[in-house]
Amino acid sequence: MLSIQFRKIAVATLMAVAAWNSCTTKLEAHGFEGDRFFPPTVATDDPFATDELSLPTISFFNNPASADGVTPKTREIDISSEFDKEIFPKFALGVTETEIFLKPQGQTGTNGFDNLSLSAKYQVFENAPHEFILSVGGEVDLGGSGSKQIGADSYSTYTPTLYYGKGMGDLPNALKYLKPFAVTGTLGYAIPGEAGNADGSLNPDVLQWAFALEYSLPYLQQHVEEVEWLRPLKDFIPLVEFSMETPVNRGSGFTTGTINPGVLWESKYCQIGAEAQIPVNGSTGPNIGAIFQVQFFIDDLFPKVFGHPIFFNHEDDDK
Repeated sequence: MLSIQFRKIAVATLMAVAAWNSCTTKLEAHGFEGDRFFPPTVATDDPFATDELSLPTISFFNNPASADGVTPKTREIDISSEFDKEIFPKFALGVTETEIFLKPQGQTGTNGFDNLSLSAKYQVFENAPHEFILSVGGEVDLGGSGSKQIGADSYSTYTPTLYYGKGMGDLPNALKYLKPFAVTGTLGYAIPGEAGNADGSLNPDVLQWAFALEYSLPYLQQHVEEVEWLRPLKDFIPLVEFSMETPVNRGSGFTTGTINPGVLWESKYCQIGAEAQIPVNGSTGPNIGAIFQVQFFIDDLFPKVFGHPIFFNHEDDDK
């Protein structure tokens, strides 16, 4: 089990590295398929197996009270960081850590780290003219690596996942103003390591489905038509994300999730995103939340270190 001290040192180190350079104003980051730049979205993972650093992602949300009244409405603040590194061409590994702050209504607050999450992703198919990409991979949440105080599971959860992205740049010119649209999404199946708990409660498998619908103003200005009155917004990507979970067995339950309207601001070295989190039903939460993220494009910040695989680097072969 990782110590809290080690985790805080690791997070502080990542923050120091990320802050070494600042953002500028030209979009030349990774995540391209043809002319299309697919930004790393805030609530859902993007389909690219590249070097990425998300630091921090901060979300604010109110969890609903339990149906039996035992657990009151609880304010939750999550602060997380994610680091991904390309190991082989088009194959990347990642690690995510989240510290959770809980404040139940009328009770003393508590905080602690959630279970450490490890991920893998491989780009299996790309079609640049049609701005399409498909990747496979998944995540594992390491049971017992988090704090019991915030309810971290004692068992691991395994989630094989499909990742996809499709831009609309191949539409006919008669529909040119629809070309900046793009969709990215994930489809995962979360399998808990234990079907039941000691208290008799069940842990169902969960279908995790999420997608983001975005309209790229940089794409509009650069590849469709330069619109004069939109110039001040040329680095913005408005979007709406849908992040859902549906239990599928062992008593199942309600689909829960949020609809997240927001905006991304792009530069060469970083991306800043902000979204509202609107609960889809009462089982998700009683109030609208918010999520904020800073994403550093470390392949452009530190091109000698990042932006290429560790093994079988074709650039090294050319030298």
